Amino acid sequence: MSSAVLFDVPGPRARVRNGLLTGVSVVAVAAVLYGIYSGFDAKGQWEAKIWQPFLQWDTWQHFIIPGLIGTLRAAAVAAVLALLFGAVFGLARLSDRAYIRVTAGVVVEVFRSIPLLLLIFFIFYLAPSLIGGGDYTFIAVVLGLTFYNGSVLAEVVRAGVNAVPKGQSEAAYAVGMRKNQVMRLVLLPQAVTAMMPAIVSQLVVLLKDTALGYIIAYVDLLNTGFKILPAAFFGSLIPAAIVIGIIYVTLNMALSYLATWLERRSRRSRRTSARPVAAPGSAAVGIGAGEGTEGGGVAPDRPVE
Repeated sequence: MSSAVLFDVPGPRARVRNGLLTGVSVVAVAAVLYGIYSGFDAKGQWEAKIWQPFLQWDTWQHFIIPGLIGTLRAAAVAAVLALLFGAVFGLARLSDRAYIRVTAGVVVEVFRSIPLLLLIFFIFYLAPSLIGGGDYTFIAVVLGLTFYNGSVLAEVVRAGVNAVPKGQSEAAYAVGMRKNQVMRLVLLPQAVTAMMPAIVSQLVVLLKDTALGYIIAYVDLLNTGFKILPAAFFGSLIPAAIVIGIIYVTLNMALSYLATWLERRSRRSRRTSARPVAAPGSAAVGIGAGEGTEGGGVAPDRPVE
């Protein structure tokens, strides 16, 4: 008897018990949600006058849209720089020269180990003393996101190249290709296909992390969104938080859908024999952790021939 599930098929008593537990869970969740709704209602958070600003074009024009532009601008610049950083240091970690490989490994591990918020703070307070006065909020957010996410992407690049079967490089060397040709024409095209879902998933993380710019007063969606209501209705931050949350969820779901689509496409693609890789140390959206590598992270170290 074959079964598609990973556990025994529940019997009649187990189905009844599971149904009862499901019903109790639904009631408990509904009670919690009703309690939250009642608490907000008692504080007047559902009054129409509090939500009215979000129905006015001036609110979107002067607050939400400028903040959204700031968020997308920081995310776009940081994404490009992080991809470049990840490509350079990921390939450097595969170098045959020990001093290049070790140096790149130290840089990657250091930036992966430092909390992103601490990186942003460090750059924000260090830049004026090195460069001079000025507004360095944008630079601090972008560089912090670049160093942290670029280090993670460097591991993704290394894992993607190592995920290509060794026979691919051996066959390329057998027909007379040089090392740079093997990397450029054989390994990288297949590795890019395998690691694309993990890259997009890490970009989802990068987009969400732009909200940390709020700590240093960077003009992003979180910063401008919380300036909408307090000026007119003191303490009415719940509507602003809900609207901002919906915008963030919409953006991240769009990128997550792209990651899922790329994962399915890479599995169907015949351009690569490498399995999809997942971003190390992160819950990649739409990526099956543990698939293609041991432990669900980076493929084991294997020098490139």
